[in-house]
Amino acid sequence: MATIATSAGSEPAIQSANTAAQVEVFAAIQRLFNWLEAHDYRGYDTFDGLSSWVRPLTFETRLLQTVLLQGVRRFPLNLRPILGIPRAHSSKGMGFLARGFIRLHQTTGDSIWAEKAEFALQWLIDHQSPGYSGAAWGNHFDYVSRGFYLPKGTPTVVWTSLIGHAFLDAFDHFRNEQYLDITVSACQHILRDLKQSPDGLGACISYIPVQDERVHNANSLGGSLLARVYFHTGNEACRASAEQALRYTAQYQRPDGFWYYGEAAKLRWVDNFHTAYVLDCYKHYVENTGDHQFDRNLERGYEYWKQTFFLEDGTPRYYNHKTLPLDIQCCSQAIDTLVFFSDRDPEAIPLALQVTRWTIANMQDRSGYFYYRRYARGVVNKTPTLHWGQATMMCALAALYRRLQLSEPTA
Repeated sequence: MATIATSAGSEPAIQSANTAAQVEVFAAIQRLFNWLEAHDYRGYDTFDGLSSWVRPLTFETRLLQTVLLQGVRRFPLNLRPILGIPRAHSSKGMGFLARGFIRLHQTTGDSIWAEKAEFALQWLIDHQSPGYSGAAWGNHFDYVSRGFYLPKGTPTVVWTSLIGHAFLDAFDHFRNEQYLDITVSACQHILRDLKQSPDGLGACISYIPVQDERVHNANSLGGSLLARVYFHTGNEACRASAEQALRYTAQYQRPDGFWYYGEAAKLRWVDNFHTAYVLDCYKHYVENTGDHQFDRNLERGYEYWKQTFFLEDGTPRYYNHKTLPLDIQCCSQAIDTLVFFSDRDPEAIPLALQVTRWTIANMQDRSGYFYYRRYARGVVNKTPTLHWGQATMMCALAALYRRLQLSEPTA
């Protein structure tokens, strides 16, 4: 099994972590990295239920497909091994892993992290969804939801935007022009293949290319990538579309500061990590365009999120009206967003450390990977999800470790 300590430069990185917080975070990273190496960067996905041998029993009806997919997702134990659902690589997972490895290379200078980042980025280059106007990525499995059916490989703006951010991070760090070209190509896909529906003061970027699906975090993610590409290229079409996307979501912010997942009646819930996505996107927009028209939206949204979605011990709540289930992506995205906002909020890093310590204590297995969910009465779903848990946690822990190394820790 490959381990961090076997590569040149890793031991000095551990030795330089002169606080308990740095040591604790890096140790969790090391355990997770070792697990990823041992499992060839493969895992399950929360929505991979249609990959089961049971699928023919759905008779390809939308209702029974949804029952199968959601049943596998929501059952408190991992049914995938007995249902024949294989572990697999994940495009979104590779994007999060690339961002985490880039951050670790920025922090430690250890070449192993550059090698792993370049491996993940090359995998993404090799596994784009074909047939679109630019670089795009989707699921490695068929997916069905309340609103639509997506065949394997159909791109989503969420996947494409988050992966695009990974390539921009790579360009900023490695200065490899190919990575910028890939991100520009992804923006061409967003501008040409996805419907942008005018609504009030803005226009919403569709979640998928096959129909008009309006979801706030998806729309905002598309806008955030366009804004970052505008910063690097000066492409006015990217800036204008980014502004329209952020205007669309801004006008639907509620008086308390929150956003629903979407405005359709079936999409009216408020959760932790999707709210955090939206906040990240507004911050990216402001920092990359110099346009401050959304400053108040950002401030109100951040304060609502921080005051609503955490218990006193750092436990990240799932919904605005209830805590359970305790979900690993709520943990990872909370850490990542708090680190991102630490230049604005002096309380962000102490809270990020609380969330991290709770997550390591309650969600990390002894073998190194992170559990999917905890429910009431001590029930734990220990499914090793790839993008939902392992990749997002690698990305988040790397961000926190870098932030702790850049300044004196506060806890």
